[in-house]
Amino acid sequence: MLLKKQTVWLLTMLSLVVVLSVYYITSPEQKGQNLADSTEKAEQSSNETAATENLDDSEVITNASGDEMFEALRLKLNDERSKMIEELSTKMANTELPAEEISAAKDQIDQLDALAKKEEMLEMLIRSMNYEDVLVRAEGKNVRVTVKAKELSRSAANDIIREVNNEIGGLQAVTVEFKAPK
Repeated sequence: MLLKKQTVWLLTMLSLVVVLSVYYITSPEQKGQNLADSTEKAEQSSNETAATENLDDSEVITNASGDEMFEALRLKLNDERSKMIEELSTKMANTELPAEEISAAKDQIDQLDALAKKEEMLEMLIRSMNYEDVLVRAEGKNVRVTVKAKELSRSAANDIIREVNNEIGGLQAVTVEFKAPK
């Protein structure tokens, strides 16, 4: 039985939409739970800050802790990537685009996922070097590493740069920034 080209194309696109829907439904739930947990922590910390402000009117605590700063930056980065992935998924679902553009969008989604995994791996590796917290942000051929540490050391920065270059090759610049814990 021969199927028309339109029928084959329609079935292919429908199966692609189903696969993307399943991916979208399962993936954002995990990120949504992290978002809910972080907003809950932020509310708790703001309640604690308000309580300390009420106890002692002479001293107002307004500084965010380093952990909250790192979490806020992570959430911002995850939100930006989620928006990019959503836009690319919408582009992939468009049946009027040529197959090359749909394939390019899929490749970009795969690259974003691989980049996020490499950043997470680097954070774990650098954290294992006895740092309190680490944030790795890869932007094209440049990587910015923010480390929460008590002291600034050139040898420590060189070790971090070496780890980043070992994990992600072909980089132009690796920037290491130290933040002192509060």
